[in-house]
Amino acid sequence: MAPFSSGRAGVGILFLLFAQSSFAQKKEQIGTETVNVVKSYAPTISDAFKVKEIPSLGEEENTKKEAVKYTIFSFPVASTFTPSKGKAAGVDKEKEAVLFQNYATFGVGNYGTFIGELFVNHDLSDTDYIGGMFRHHSSQGGIKNVVLDDRFYDTSIDLMYGSNRKEVSWNLDLGYQNQIYNWYGLPAAFGSTLVPQDRAILISGIRPQQSYSTLTLGGNVAFNESFFNKMNLKFNHFSDAFDSSENRFYAKPTIEFDVMDSAVKTDLIVDYVSGSFKKNYLNTNTEAMKYGVTNFGIAPSFVMQEDNWTLNIGAAIFYSMDNQNNNNSFYVYPKFNASYKVVGDLMIFYAGAEGNLEQNSYQDFVDENPFLSPTLRIAPTDQQYDVFAGLKGKLTNNVSYNIRGSYINERNKSLFKSNDYNENTANQYYAYGNSFQVVYDDMRTLNFFGEVKADFSKNVTFGINGSFSSFTNDFQQEAWNLPAIKINSSLDFNITEKWFAGANVFYVGERKDLQINTDFAANAAAVTLKSYFDVNANIGYKYSDRLTAFLRANNITNTSYEKWMNTPVQGLQVIAGVNYKFDF
Repeated sequence: MAPFSSGRAGVGILFLLFAQSSFAQKKEQIGTETVNVVKSYAPTISDAFKVKEIPSLGEEENTKKEAVKYTIFSFPVASTFTPSKGKAAGVDKEKEAVLFQNYATFGVGNYGTFIGELFVNHDLSDTDYIGGMFRHHSSQGGIKNVVLDDRFYDTSIDLMYGSNRKEVSWNLDLGYQNQIYNWYGLPAAFGSTLVPQDRAILISGIRPQQSYSTLTLGGNVAFNESFFNKMNLKFNHFSDAFDSSENRFYAKPTIEFDVMDSAVKTDLIVDYVSGSFKKNYLNTNTEAMKYGVTNFGIAPSFVMQEDNWTLNIGAAIFYSMDNQNNNNSFYVYPKFNASYKVVGDLMIFYAGAEGNLEQNSYQDFVDENPFLSPTLRIAPTDQQYDVFAGLKGKLTNNVSYNIRGSYINERNKSLFKSNDYNENTANQYYAYGNSFQVVYDDMRTLNFFGEVKADFSKNVTFGINGSFSSFTNDFQQEAWNLPAIKINSSLDFNITEKWFAGANVFYVGERKDLQINTDFAANAAAVTLKSYFDVNANIGYKYSDRLTAFLRANNITNTSYEKWMNTPVQGLQVIAGVNYKFDF
Protein backbone atom coordinates (compact mmCIF):
# COMPACT_ATOMS: atom_id res chain seq x y z
CA MET A 1 0.00 0.00 0.00
CA ALA A 2 1.42 3.35 -1.07
CA PRO A 3 2.37 5.70 1.72
CA PHE A 4 0.32 8.85 2.30
CA SER A 5 0.52 12.05 4.30
CA SER A 6 -0.65 11.65 7.89
CA GLY A 7 -1.79 15.25 7.88
CA ARG A 8 -4.47 14.38 5.37
CA ALA A 9 -5.40 11.02 6.90
CA GLY A 10 -8.39 12.29 8.83
CA VAL A 11 -9.81 14.00 5.76
CA GLY A 12 -9.34 10.90 3.64
CA ILE A 13 -11.02 8.58 6.08
CA LEU A 14 -14.05 10.89 6.42
CA PHE A 15 -14.29 11.05 2.60
CA LEU A 16 -14.25 7.26 2.25
CA LEU A 17 -16.93 6.88 4.94
CA PHE A 18 -19.07 9.47 3.20
CA ALA A 19 -18.59 7.83 -0.17
CA GLN A 20 -19.43 4.41 1.22
CA SER A 21 -22.62 5.66 2.86
CA SER A 22 -23.60 7.49 -0.34
CA PHE A 23 -23.43 4.38 -2.53
CA ALA A 24 -24.49 1.80 -0.03
CA GLN A 25 -27.90 1.44 -1.67
CA LYS A 26 -26.46 0.49 -5.05
CA LYS A 27 -26.45 -3.24 -5.41
CA GLU A 28 -23.13 -3.57 -7.14
CA GLN A 29 -20.64 -6.29 -6.44
CA ILE A 30 -17.40 -5.14 -4.86
CA GLY A 31 -14.38 -6.66 -6.47
CA THR A 32 -11.47 -8.26 -4.73
CA GLU A 33 -7.95 -6.93 -4.56
CA THR A 34 -4.78 -8.07 -2.90
CA VAL A 35 -3.14 -5.47 -0.59
CA ASN A 36 0.47 -5.81 0.50
CA VAL A 37 1.28 -4.08 3.83
CA VAL A 38 4.72 -2.57 3.63
CA LYS A 39 4.86 -1.43 7.33
CA SER A 40 2.54 -1.06 10.31
CA TYR A 41 0.25 1.90 10.31
CA ALA A 42 1.30 4.65 12.73
CA PRO A 43 -1.15 7.54 12.44
CA THR A 44 -0.36 10.99 13.82
CA ILE A 45 -2.53 14.00 14.57
CA SER A 46 -1.69 17.25 12.94
CA ASP A 47 -1.71 20.51 14.84
CA ALA A 48 -5.04 22.26 15.15
CA PHE A 49 -5.32 25.85 14.01
CA LYS A 50 -7.91 28.13 15.58
CA VAL A 51 -9.62 30.73 13.53
CA LYS A 52 -8.56 34.08 14.93
CA GLU A 53 -10.60 36.30 12.72
CA ILE A 54 -13.93 37.67 13.85
CA PRO A 55 -16.47 37.31 11.08
CA SER A 56 -18.12 40.53 9.97
CA LEU A 57 -21.72 40.91 9.01
CA GLY A 58 -22.19 41.97 5.45
CA GLU A 59 -25.45 43.84 6.01
CA GLU A 60 -25.57 46.59 8.57
CA GLU A 61 -29.34 46.58 8.44
CA ASN A 62 -29.45 43.26 10.23
CA THR A 63 -28.44 44.96 13.47
CA LYS A 64 -31.28 47.49 13.34
CA LYS A 65 -34.55 46.85 15.19
CA GLU A 66 -37.72 47.28 13.25
CA ALA A 67 -40.18 49.74 14.78
CA VAL A 68 -43.44 48.00 15.54
CA LYS A 69 -46.68 49.92 15.93
CA TYR A 70 -49.81 48.27 17.26
CA THR A 71 -53.14 49.23 18.74
CA ILE A 72 -55.57 47.37 21.03
CA PHE A 73 -59.23 47.33 20.22
CA SER A 74 -61.13 46.85 23.50
CA PHE A 75 -64.77 45.84 23.69
CA PRO A 76 -66.90 44.29 26.51
CA VAL A 77 -67.56 40.55 26.60
CA ALA A 78 -70.54 39.16 28.50
CA SER A 79 -69.67 36.41 31.02
CA THR A 80 -71.61 34.55 33.71
CA PHE A 81 -68.54 33.01 35.40
CA THR A 82 -67.88 34.15 38.95
CA PRO A 83 -64.60 32.90 40.47
CA SER A 84 -64.75 31.71 44.09
CA LYS A 85 -62.56 33.49 46.63
CA GLY A 86 -59.44 31.62 47.69
CA LYS A 87 -59.05 30.59 51.35
CA ALA A 88 -55.72 29.89 52.98
CA ALA A 89 -55.37 26.50 54.66
CA GLY A 90 -55.52 26.77 58.47
CA VAL A 91 -52.49 25.81 60.57
CA ASP A 92 -52.98 24.80 64.19
CA LYS A 93 -50.52 26.73 66.28
CA GLU A 94 -49.97 25.95 69.91
CA LYS A 95 -50.48 28.80 72.27
CA GLU A 96 -47.14 30.04 73.49
CA ALA A 97 -46.72 29.53 77.22
CA VAL A 98 -46.66 32.73 79.20
CA LEU A 99 -43.72 32.83 81.61
CA PHE A 100 -43.71 34.92 84.77
CA GLN A 101 -40.78 35.75 87.00
CA ASN A 102 -42.64 35.66 90.32
CA TYR A 103 -45.22 33.51 92.08
CA ALA A 104 -47.08 33.16 95.37
CA THR A 105 -48.64 30.00 96.82
CA PHE A 106 -51.09 29.73 99.70
CA GLY A 107 -52.81 26.66 101.17
CA VAL A 108 -54.66 25.48 104.29
CA GLY A 109 -55.71 22.05 105.48
CA ASN A 110 -56.76 19.87 108.38
CA TYR A 111 -54.49 19.44 111.42
CA GLY A 112 -54.26 23.23 111.29
CA THR A 113 -51.87 23.00 108.34
CA PHE A 114 -50.74 26.16 106.60
CA ILE A 115 -48.35 26.44 103.65
CA GLY A 116 -47.08 29.58 101.99
CA GLU A 117 -44.45 30.41 99.38
CA LEU A 118 -43.39 33.64 97.76
CA PHE A 119 -40.71 33.90 95.08
CA VAL A 120 -39.72 37.22 93.53
CA ASN A 121 -37.07 37.97 90.93
CA HIS A 122 -36.15 41.28 89.33
CA ASP A 123 -33.69 42.10 86.53
CA LEU A 124 -31.59 45.09 87.47
CA SER A 125 -29.98 45.18 84.02
CA ASP A 126 -29.30 42.92 81.06
CA THR A 127 -26.81 41.00 83.19
CA ASP A 128 -27.62 41.54 86.89
CA TYR A 129 -30.60 40.28 88.88
CA ILE A 130 -31.88 40.12 92.45
CA GLY A 131 -34.37 37.74 94.01
CA GLY A 132 -35.83 36.29 97.16
CA MET A 133 -37.76 33.28 98.44
CA PHE A 134 -39.99 32.92 101.50
CA ARG A 135 -41.33 29.51 102.63
CA HIS A 136 -43.54 28.46 105.52
CA HIS A 137 -45.04 25.10 106.47
CA SER A 138 -46.70 24.49 109.82
CA SER A 139 -49.22 22.23 111.52
CA GLN A 140 -51.01 22.49 114.86
CA GLY A 141 -50.79 18.73 115.40
CA GLY A 142 -53.48 16.42 116.68
CA ILE A 143 -52.09 12.95 115.91
CA LYS A 144 -54.26 10.23 117.41
CA ASN A 145 -53.08 8.74 120.75
CA VAL A 146 -50.20 11.23 121.09
CA VAL A 147 -50.15 12.79 124.57
CA LEU A 148 -47.37 15.35 124.04
CA ASP A 149 -47.40 18.44 121.86
CA ASP A 150 -46.81 17.38 118.22
CA ARG A 151 -46.95 20.74 116.45
CA PHE A 152 -44.22 21.79 114.01
CA TYR A 153 -43.14 24.96 112.19
CA ASP A 154 -40.68 25.43 109.34
CA THR A 155 -39.99 28.95 108.08
CA SER A 156 -37.18 30.13 105.82
CA ILE A 157 -36.18 33.21 103.86
CA ASP A 158 -33.47 33.43 101.18
CA LEU A 159 -32.03 36.41 99.32
CA MET A 160 -29.87 36.22 96.21
CA TYR A 161 -27.94 38.55 93.95
CA GLY A 162 -26.28 37.45 90.73
CA SER A 163 -24.79 38.42 87.40
CA ASN A 164 -24.54 36.60 84.07
CA ARG A 165 -21.85 38.08 81.86
CA LYS A 166 -20.02 36.82 78.79
CA GLU A 167 -16.81 36.00 80.61
CA VAL A 168 -18.09 35.11 84.07
CA SER A 169 -21.30 34.32 85.96
CA TRP A 170 -21.68 34.53 89.73
CA ASN A 171 -24.26 34.72 92.48
CA LEU A 172 -24.44 35.30 96.24
CA ASP A 173 -26.98 33.73 98.61
CA LEU A 174 -28.00 34.72 102.13
CA GLY A 175 -30.57 32.69 104.04
CA TYR A 176 -32.14 32.06 107.42
CA GLN A 177 -34.29 29.11 108.53
CA ASN A 178 -36.14 28.41 111.78
CA GLN A 179 -37.60 24.98 112.56
CA ILE A 180 -39.62 23.97 115.62
CA TYR A 181 -40.29 20.30 116.39
CA ASN A 182 -41.44 18.36 119.44
CA TRP A 183 -40.11 15.10 120.87
CA TYR A 184 -43.63 13.67 121.09
CA GLY A 185 -42.75 9.98 120.59
CA LEU A 186 -43.11 8.52 124.08
CA PRO A 187 -42.87 4.71 124.30
CA ALA A 188 -46.23 2.96 124.55
CA ALA A 189 -45.30 1.55 127.97
CA PHE A 190 -44.11 4.87 129.32
CA GLY A 191 -45.34 5.34 132.90
CA SER A 192 -47.12 1.99 132.97
CA THR A 193 -45.70 1.25 136.43
CA LEU A 194 -47.11 4.49 137.81
CA VAL A 195 -50.59 5.14 138.98
CA PRO A 196 -52.60 7.13 136.43
CA GLN A 197 -52.40 10.33 138.45
CA ASP A 198 -48.60 10.18 138.81
CA ARG A 199 -48.25 9.28 135.15
CA ALA A 200 -50.35 12.29 134.18
CA ILE A 201 -48.25 14.58 136.38
CA LEU A 202 -45.03 13.23 134.87
CA ILE A 203 -46.25 13.69 131.30
CA SER A 204 -47.61 17.19 131.96
CA GLY A 205 -44.17 18.25 133.18
CA ILE A 206 -42.44 17.30 129.91
CA ARG A 207 -41.66 20.25 127.62
CA PRO A 208 -40.75 18.45 124.37
CA GLN A 209 -40.09 21.47 122.14
CA GLN A 210 -36.84 21.79 120.21
CA SER A 211 -35.94 24.72 117.96
CA TYR A 212 -33.29 24.80 115.21
CA SER A 213 -31.86 27.92 113.56
CA THR A 214 -29.70 28.03 110.43
CA LEU A 215 -27.84 30.99 108.98
CA THR A 216 -26.42 30.43 105.49
CA LEU A 217 -24.04 32.47 103.34
CA GLY A 218 -22.82 31.12 100.03
CA GLY A 219 -21.91 31.82 96.47
CA ASN A 220 -20.95 30.37 93.09
CA VAL A 221 -18.77 31.66 90.30
CA ALA A 222 -18.30 30.15 86.82
CA PHE A 223 -15.83 31.27 84.13
CA ASN A 224 -16.75 30.67 80.49
CA GLU A 225 -13.31 30.82 78.89
CA SER A 226 -10.77 29.90 81.53
CA PHE A 227 -9.02 26.83 82.87
CA PHE A 228 -10.39 27.92 86.26
CA ASN A 229 -13.85 26.52 85.56
CA LYS A 230 -15.94 27.29 88.64
CA MET A 231 -15.96 27.53 92.43
CA ASN A 232 -18.60 26.86 95.11
CA LEU A 233 -18.45 28.44 98.56
CA LYS A 234 -20.80 27.92 101.51
CA PHE A 235 -20.86 28.75 105.20
CA ASN A 236 -23.53 27.50 107.65
CA HIS A 237 -24.09 28.36 111.29
CA PHE A 238 -26.47 25.88 112.95
CA SER A 239 -27.78 26.08 116.52
CA ASP A 240 -30.62 24.81 118.71
CA ALA A 241 -32.59 25.71 121.84
CA PHE A 242 -30.22 23.68 124.07
CA ASP A 243 -27.14 25.82 123.35
CA SER A 244 -25.75 23.46 120.74
CA SER A 245 -23.78 25.21 118.01
CA GLU A 246 -22.08 24.21 114.77
CA ASN A 247 -20.12 26.01 112.05
CA ARG A 248 -19.37 24.53 108.65
CA PHE A 249 -17.36 25.93 105.76
CA TYR A 250 -17.18 24.26 102.36
CA ALA A 251 -15.14 25.33 99.32
CA LYS A 252 -14.80 23.50 96.02
CA PRO A 253 -12.88 25.16 93.16
CA THR A 254 -12.72 23.25 89.86
CA ILE A 255 -9.93 23.43 87.26
CA GLU A 256 -10.57 22.05 83.76
CA PHE A 257 -8.52 21.98 80.55
CA ASP A 258 -7.93 19.78 77.49
CA VAL A 259 -4.90 17.58 76.88
CA MET A 260 -4.69 15.72 73.54
CA ASP A 261 -8.46 15.90 72.95
CA SER A 262 -9.19 14.65 76.48
CA ALA A 263 -10.87 16.80 79.13
CA VAL A 264 -8.85 16.92 82.35
CA LYS A 265 -10.77 18.04 85.43
CA THR A 266 -9.53 18.59 88.98
CA ASP A 267 -11.68 19.34 92.03
CA LEU A 268 -10.05 20.91 95.07
CA ILE A 269 -12.03 20.42 98.30
CA VAL A 270 -11.92 22.06 101.73
CA ASP A 271 -14.62 20.85 104.15
CA TYR A 272 -14.49 22.14 107.73
CA VAL A 273 -16.97 21.45 110.53
CA SER A 274 -16.77 22.23 114.25
CA GLY A 275 -19.32 22.42 117.02
CA SER A 276 -20.28 21.62 120.57
CA PHE A 277 -23.11 20.17 122.67
CA LYS A 278 -23.64 21.58 126.12
CA LYS A 279 -24.53 18.26 127.77
CA ASN A 280 -24.10 14.57 127.17
CA TYR A 281 -27.14 12.29 127.18
CA LEU A 282 -26.81 11.29 130.83
CA ASN A 283 -26.22 14.92 131.84
CA THR A 284 -23.05 13.97 133.72
CA ASN A 285 -20.46 16.12 131.96
CA THR A 286 -19.03 19.34 133.31
CA GLU A 287 -17.61 20.57 130.01
CA ALA A 288 -19.21 20.90 126.61
CA MET A 289 -18.87 18.04 124.12
CA LYS A 290 -16.77 19.49 121.29
CA TYR A 291 -15.92 18.17 117.86
CA GLY A 292 -14.04 19.45 114.83
CA VAL A 293 -12.89 17.89 111.56
CA THR A 294 -11.19 19.46 108.54
CA ASN A 295 -10.94 17.52 105.28
CA PHE A 296 -8.61 18.60 102.46
CA GLY A 297 -9.12 16.80 99.16
CA ILE A 298 -8.04 16.74 95.53
CA ALA A 299 -9.87 14.74 92.86
CA PRO A 300 -8.29 14.75 89.36
CA SER A 301 -9.98 12.94 86.48
CA PHE A 302 -9.98 12.84 82.70
CA VAL A 303 -12.45 11.64 80.09
CA MET A 304 -11.63 9.49 77.06
CA GLN A 305 -14.08 8.82 74.23
CA GLU A 306 -13.63 6.45 71.33
CA ASP A 307 -16.38 5.10 69.10
CA ASN A 308 -18.99 3.73 71.52
CA TRP A 309 -16.77 3.83 74.61
CA THR A 310 -16.59 6.56 77.25
CA LEU A 311 -14.06 6.29 80.08
CA ASN A 312 -13.81 8.59 83.09
CA ILE A 313 -10.65 7.78 85.02
CA GLY A 314 -9.67 9.51 88.24
CA ALA A 315 -8.97 9.31 91.95
CA ALA A 316 -9.70 11.24 95.13
CA ILE A 317 -7.09 11.92 97.80
CA PHE A 318 -8.11 13.27 101.23
CA TYR A 319 -6.23 14.36 104.31
CA SER A 320 -8.50 14.50 107.35
CA MET A 321 -7.61 16.33 110.56
CA ASP A 322 -9.47 15.67 113.82
CA ASN A 323 -9.00 19.03 115.48
CA GLN A 324 -10.11 17.84 118.92
CA ASN A 325 -8.36 14.48 119.24
CA ASN A 326 -5.24 15.16 117.13
CA ASN A 327 -6.05 12.09 115.06
CA ASN A 328 -5.13 12.74 111.42
CA SER A 329 -5.71 10.29 108.57
CA PHE A 330 -4.88 9.92 104.88
CA TYR A 331 -7.37 8.40 102.38
CA VAL A 332 -7.23 7.40 98.71
CA TYR A 333 -10.38 6.55 96.73
CA PRO A 334 -11.08 5.33 93.20
CA LYS A 335 -13.05 7.49 90.78
CA PHE A 336 -13.58 5.34 87.73
CA ASN A 337 -16.58 4.71 85.52
CA ALA A 338 -17.03 3.51 81.97
CA SER A 339 -19.92 3.14 79.55
CA TYR A 340 -20.35 1.28 76.28
CA LYS A 341 -23.19 1.66 73.79
CA VAL A 342 -24.16 -1.94 73.10
CA VAL A 343 -27.09 -0.99 70.84
CA GLY A 344 -26.86 2.77 70.36
CA ASP A 345 -29.03 4.59 72.89
CA LEU A 346 -31.26 1.53 73.28
CA MET A 347 -28.82 -0.31 75.54
CA ILE A 348 -25.81 1.18 77.32
CA PHE A 349 -23.67 -0.86 79.66
CA TYR A 350 -21.91 1.03 82.45
CA ALA A 351 -19.70 0.09 85.38
CA GLY A 352 -17.36 1.74 87.82
CA ALA A 353 -15.83 2.02 91.26
CA GLU A 354 -16.01 5.15 93.39
CA GLY A 355 -15.26 6.16 96.96
CA ASN A 356 -15.48 9.27 99.09
CA LEU A 357 -14.85 10.77 102.51
CA GLU A 358 -18.27 12.02 103.62
CA GLN A 359 -18.33 14.84 106.14
CA ASN A 360 -21.14 14.39 108.68
CA SER A 361 -22.67 17.30 110.57
CA TYR A 362 -25.36 18.00 113.15
CA GLN A 363 -27.34 19.95 110.56
CA ASP A 364 -27.30 17.10 108.03
CA PHE A 365 -28.47 14.63 110.67
CA VAL A 366 -31.34 16.92 111.75
CA ASP A 367 -32.45 17.36 108.13
CA GLU A 368 -32.91 13.59 107.97
CA ASN A 369 -34.28 13.03 111.48
CA PRO A 370 -35.46 16.09 113.47
CA PHE A 371 -36.05 14.04 116.66
CA LEU A 372 -32.39 13.73 117.64
CA SER A 373 -31.14 14.48 121.12
CA PRO A 374 -28.60 17.35 121.30
CA THR A 375 -25.94 14.96 122.58
CA LEU A 376 -24.41 13.47 119.44
CA ARG A 377 -20.97 12.25 118.45
CA ILE A 378 -20.01 13.69 115.06
CA ALA A 379 -17.44 11.94 112.84
CA PRO A 380 -16.92 11.50 109.07
CA THR A 381 -17.83 8.33 107.13
CA ASP A 382 -15.15 6.55 105.13
CA GLN A 383 -16.89 5.14 102.05
CA GLN A 384 -13.99 2.99 100.86
CA TYR A 385 -15.56 1.89 97.60
CA ASP A 386 -18.84 1.56 95.75
CA VAL A 387 -18.44 -0.97 92.93
CA PHE A 388 -21.37 -0.93 90.51
CA ALA A 389 -22.52 -2.13 87.10
CA GLY A 390 -25.73 -1.77 85.18
CA LEU A 391 -27.67 -1.28 81.97
CA LYS A 392 -29.61 1.77 80.89
CA GLY A 393 -31.26 2.91 77.71
CA LYS A 394 -34.60 3.12 75.97
CA LEU A 395 -37.26 0.50 75.39
CA THR A 396 -39.00 2.92 72.98
CA ASN A 397 -38.57 6.57 72.15
CA ASN A 398 -40.74 7.44 75.15
CA VAL A 399 -39.74 4.77 77.68
CA SER A 400 -36.32 4.67 79.40
CA TYR A 401 -34.93 2.23 81.93
CA ASN A 402 -32.02 1.84 84.33
CA ILE A 403 -31.00 -1.27 86.27
CA ARG A 404 -27.98 -1.33 88.56
CA GLY A 405 -26.26 -3.55 91.07
CA SER A 406 -23.69 -2.30 93.58
CA TYR A 407 -21.57 -3.41 96.50
CA ILE A 408 -20.62 -0.71 99.03
CA ASN A 409 -18.02 -0.95 101.77
CA GLU A 410 -18.19 1.77 104.44
CA ARG A 411 -16.35 2.38 107.67
CA ASN A 412 -17.87 4.50 110.41
CA LYS A 413 -21.27 4.64 108.72
CA SER A 414 -23.82 6.66 110.69
CA LEU A 415 -27.07 5.01 111.87
CA PHE A 416 -30.05 6.40 113.82
CA LYS A 417 -30.96 4.44 116.94
CA SER A 418 -33.49 5.17 119.68
CA ASN A 419 -32.05 6.42 122.96
CA ASP A 420 -32.22 4.31 126.11
CA TYR A 421 -34.35 5.87 128.83
CA ASN A 422 -35.83 5.72 132.31
CA GLU A 423 -38.66 7.53 134.04
CA ASN A 424 -36.58 9.69 136.35
CA THR A 425 -38.27 13.07 136.79
CA ALA A 426 -34.86 14.78 136.70
CA ASN A 427 -34.29 13.72 133.10
CA GLN A 428 -33.97 16.13 130.24
CA TYR A 429 -37.13 16.48 128.14
CA TYR A 430 -35.58 14.38 125.35
CA ALA A 431 -34.52 11.52 127.69
CA TYR A 432 -37.85 9.70 128.09
CA GLY A 433 -37.42 7.37 125.13
CA ASN A 434 -38.67 10.10 122.77
CA SER A 435 -35.40 10.94 120.98
CA PHE A 436 -32.70 9.31 118.88
CA GLN A 437 -28.93 9.06 118.90
CA VAL A 438 -26.32 8.50 116.17
CA VAL A 439 -24.19 5.36 116.30
CA TYR A 440 -21.47 4.24 113.87
CA ASP A 441 -20.62 0.89 112.35
CA ASP A 442 -18.50 -0.71 109.63
CA MET A 443 -20.94 -2.01 107.02
CA ARG A 444 -21.19 -3.73 103.66
CA THR A 445 -24.27 -3.16 101.53
CA LEU A 446 -25.40 -5.20 98.53
CA ASN A 447 -27.95 -3.20 96.57
CA PHE A 448 -30.07 -3.68 93.45
CA PHE A 449 -31.84 -0.75 91.88
CA GLY A 450 -34.30 -0.58 88.98
CA GLU A 451 -36.12 2.33 87.37
CA VAL A 452 -38.51 2.89 84.45
CA LYS A 453 -39.64 6.30 83.19
CA ALA A 454 -42.24 6.81 80.49
CA ASP A 455 -43.54 9.88 78.67
CA PHE A 456 -46.57 8.32 77.00
CA SER A 457 -47.42 11.70 75.52
CA LYS A 458 -46.93 15.34 76.33
CA ASN A 459 -49.88 14.95 78.70
CA VAL A 460 -48.98 11.75 80.58
CA THR A 461 -45.76 10.86 82.42
CA PHE A 462 -45.11 7.84 84.63
CA GLY A 463 -42.18 6.62 86.67
CA ILE A 464 -41.39 3.82 89.09
CA ASN A 465 -38.22 2.78 90.88
CA GLY A 466 -37.26 0.28 93.52
CA SER A 467 -34.25 -0.39 95.74
CA PHE A 468 -33.48 -3.74 97.40
CA SER A 469 -30.64 -3.96 99.91
CA SER A 470 -28.87 -6.46 102.14
CA PHE A 471 -26.77 -5.17 105.07
CA THR A 472 -23.85 -6.72 106.94
CA ASN A 473 -22.69 -5.15 110.24
CA ASP A 474 -19.51 -5.58 112.26
CA PHE A 475 -20.47 -4.11 115.63
CA GLN A 476 -24.14 -3.14 115.82
CA GLN A 477 -26.80 -5.81 116.18
CA GLU A 478 -28.73 -4.55 113.15
CA ALA A 479 -28.57 -1.87 110.47
CA TRP A 480 -30.77 0.37 112.58
CA ASN A 481 -33.65 2.11 110.75
CA LEU A 482 -32.42 1.14 107.27
CA PRO A 483 -35.18 -0.50 105.17
CA ALA A 484 -34.28 -3.42 102.91
CA ILE A 485 -36.96 -2.45 100.38
CA LYS A 486 -37.98 0.96 99.06
CA ILE A 487 -40.37 1.48 96.12
CA ASN A 488 -41.60 4.77 94.70
CA SER A 489 -44.03 5.44 91.85
CA SER A 490 -45.47 8.63 90.37
CA LEU A 491 -48.02 9.51 87.69
CA ASP A 492 -48.76 12.98 86.29
CA PHE A 493 -51.21 13.80 83.54
CA ASN A 494 -53.15 16.66 81.97
CA ILE A 495 -56.87 15.90 81.83
CA THR A 496 -57.73 18.92 79.67
CA GLU A 497 -56.06 22.23 78.91
CA LYS A 498 -57.38 23.49 82.24
CA TRP A 499 -57.39 20.40 84.50
CA PHE A 500 -54.37 18.38 85.63
CA ALA A 501 -53.78 15.69 88.24
CA GLY A 502 -51.09 13.48 89.72
CA ALA A 503 -50.45 10.69 92.18
CA ASN A 504 -47.50 9.36 94.14
CA VAL A 505 -47.19 6.04 95.97
CA PHE A 506 -44.20 4.90 97.97
CA TYR A 507 -43.51 1.81 100.02
CA VAL A 508 -40.94 1.43 102.80
CA GLY A 509 -40.12 -2.02 104.10
CA GLU A 510 -39.52 -3.18 107.65
CA ARG A 511 -36.78 -1.63 109.75
CA LYS A 512 -35.13 -2.52 113.06
CA ASP A 513 -34.64 -0.40 116.16
CA LEU A 514 -33.71 -0.95 119.79
CA GLN A 515 -34.96 0.80 122.90
CA ILE A 516 -34.19 -0.07 126.48
CA ASN A 517 -35.86 1.13 129.66
CA THR A 518 -32.87 1.00 131.98
CA ASP A 519 -35.12 0.84 135.05
CA PHE A 520 -36.04 -2.75 134.21
CA ALA A 521 -33.53 -4.37 131.87
CA ALA A 522 -29.98 -3.96 130.72
CA ASN A 523 -30.61 -5.86 127.49
CA ALA A 524 -33.55 -6.04 125.11
CA ALA A 525 -34.36 -7.56 121.75
CA ALA A 526 -34.56 -5.50 118.59
CA VAL A 527 -37.99 -4.15 117.64
CA THR A 528 -39.33 -4.49 114.10
CA LEU A 529 -41.02 -1.40 112.69
CA LYS A 530 -43.80 -2.32 110.31
CA SER A 531 -43.58 -1.58 106.62
CA TYR A 532 -45.95 1.04 105.23
CA PHE A 533 -47.53 2.47 102.09
CA ASP A 534 -48.08 6.19 101.64
CA VAL A 535 -50.50 7.22 98.89
CA ASN A 536 -50.73 10.87 97.81
CA ALA A 537 -52.74 12.57 95.08
CA ASN A 538 -53.37 16.06 93.76
CA ILE A 539 -55.67 17.77 91.29
CA GLY A 540 -55.53 21.29 89.93
CA TYR A 541 -57.41 23.76 87.74
CA LYS A 542 -55.72 26.47 85.66
CA TYR A 543 -58.18 29.32 85.81
CA SER A 544 -55.82 31.49 83.74
CA ASP A 545 -52.16 31.83 82.87
CA ARG A 546 -51.72 33.50 86.23
CA LEU A 547 -54.11 31.77 88.64
CA THR A 548 -54.20 28.05 89.50
CA ALA A 549 -56.19 26.30 92.22
CA PHE A 550 -55.12 22.93 93.67
CA LEU A 551 -56.26 20.23 96.09
CA ARG A 552 -53.81 17.79 97.68
CA ALA A 553 -54.48 14.65 99.67
CA ASN A 554 -51.60 13.02 101.59
CA ASN A 555 -51.59 9.64 103.35
CA ILE A 556 -54.89 8.71 101.72
CA THR A 557 -54.93 5.33 103.48
CA ASN A 558 -55.21 7.28 106.79
CA THR A 559 -52.58 5.09 108.45
CA SER A 560 -50.59 6.54 111.34
CA TYR A 561 -47.50 4.55 110.47
CA GLU A 562 -44.20 5.07 112.29
CA LYS A 563 -41.42 6.49 110.17
CA TRP A 564 -39.33 6.55 113.34
CA MET A 565 -39.93 4.46 116.44
CA ASN A 566 -42.80 5.79 118.65
CA THR A 567 -43.36 8.79 116.34
CA PRO A 568 -46.56 8.13 114.33
CA VAL A 569 -47.32 10.48 111.42
CA GLN A 570 -50.48 12.41 110.74
CA GLY A 571 -53.35 10.50 109.13
CA LEU A 572 -55.26 11.71 106.06
CA GLN A 573 -54.20 15.26 105.24
CA VAL A 574 -56.18 17.46 102.84
CA ILE A 575 -54.81 20.81 101.69
CA ALA A 576 -56.55 23.30 99.39
CA GLY A 577 -54.79 26.30 97.96
CA VAL A 578 -54.03 28.63 95.07
CA ASN A 579 -50.95 29.64 93.11
CA TYR A 580 -50.64 33.08 91.51
CA LYS A 581 -47.94 34.10 89.01
CA PHE A 582 -47.10 37.71 88.32
CA ASP A 583 -44.56 40.23 87.05
CA PHE A 584 -43.67 43.63 88.42
